[in-house]
This record gives sequence, C-alpha cells and structure tokens, in this order.
Amino acid sequence: MKKFFADFKAFISRGNILDLAVGVVIGGAFNAIVTALVNILLSVCTWAVPGGLKGLVTVLPAANSVQEGMNSAIGLGQKFAASDLQTLGEKLAAVNYPDLNKAAEPAAWTTAVEGAKSTIISKYTLHGTTYTYNMSAVIDWGAFINAIITFIIIAFTLFIIVKAAMASAKKRAEMKAKIEKEKYKKWAEAHPEEAAELEAKKAKEAEEAGKPVVDPVVALLEEIRDTLKDKDEAKAE
Repeated sequence: MKKFFADFKAFISRGNILDLAVGVVIGGAFNAIVTALVNILLSVCTWAVPGGLKGLVTVLPAANSVQEGMNSAIGLGQKFAASDLQTLGEKLAAVNYPDLNKAAEPAAWTTAVEGAKSTIISKYTLHGTTYTYNMSAVIDWGAFINAIITFIIIAFTLFIIVKAAMASAKKRAEMKAKIEKEKYKKWAEAHPEEAAELEAKKAKEAEEAGKPVVDPVVALLEEIRDTLKDKDEAKAE
C-alpha cells in the first residue's frame, strides 16, 4: 500500500498531468466565455429575426403520419406560432372534453385548457417564437451558425496564444544562446589551449558528421572489386 500511494503521488505530480488538468479547467472556463460572447454577437446580428438566433430553424415536410403533428385538424401540425398556444389549448380541450360546458363550469374549463396546453408543450419545442413538433425533422441553423462562429473564435484565440508562446520561446532561446556564447567567450579567453583543443574536436566531429554513412556490405563489395581490379591489372602487365 505504501508503494501504491507513492506511485500514485509520483503520477499526479508529473508536470504533464498537472498541465493537462490546468488546461482542461481553463479550457472549460474559456469555452463558457466564448459561448457567451458568441450568443451576444449573434443576438445583435439577428436582432430583426423573429425569435432571434433560436428562431433560425427549418422544419422539413412530414415524411409520414408520425411527423404530421398532434392534431393537424385543429392547427396542431408540425409547427405553430407561440402566440397561438392559448387558442390551440382551448381547441384541444374542446376535443378532449366535448361535454364540458365552458360557461357553466368555468373553473373546470380553465383546468382543462391548462392541461391541454401542458400536453401541447410536452410534445413541441419552442424555437424563438415558433413551436415545432418533436417528432418532426428540424434543421437548427442557429445552433449550426453558433458552432461555426465558436470554432472560429476559439481557433483564432489559440492561434494567437501559440504564436505568442512560440515567439516568447524563441526569444528566450536566443537570450540563452547569447548568454552561453558570452560565457564561452570569457572561458576561452581564460583557457586558450583548452579552447583550441575543443574547437579542433568540434571541427573534427563536424567533418565526420558530414561524411556519408557507408553500408558495411557495400564497403566489403567495393574492397573485393578493388582487389580483383588490382589482380587483373597485375596479370595484364
């Protein structure tokens, strides 16, 4: 158990794990900010659209009877205006309770209408100022536009952050290289012989690194070829 907890502590203390945790938390908070910003921008851009961004939907024609709505005969088809909810509730209540006398029993009628409205709302979803039937095929253009703009903003922000981080890293690397160069220069001035040996070693390593790597098999074949060539030349003489 001691070893287990020690391993677990070492695991969660790793730099990449902590960085990932911080990134996830910050990413979640940043996503909330971007979503709020996008909603504000789109609300302004779609000011004149009835229902705003959420009203940008297209209801596809019904492909079967299931998608036609609750009761198209009384106006409960694939969609209806939110302002018609009260009227449609009364019509549905009249269908559900044909024997109910509206004038003689006002309380019961009100209860029936409110129940009918609750039933309608449970089967329809409000998009802006329009209710759409849950079983219908709906294209939510508002959500699509929202996702695109959110992606563009996040991608642009990450691009700026990465670009700034790379520029900062490059500047730090240049500063570090400059400091190391100054240190080496001072050390070389204080130790000229050792510096000369080091420079010669570096030059030799650079020269060897520039030479092409020869395959041992190819080298052996070339050696055999050269030996046979020398023998042929000796026989010819």
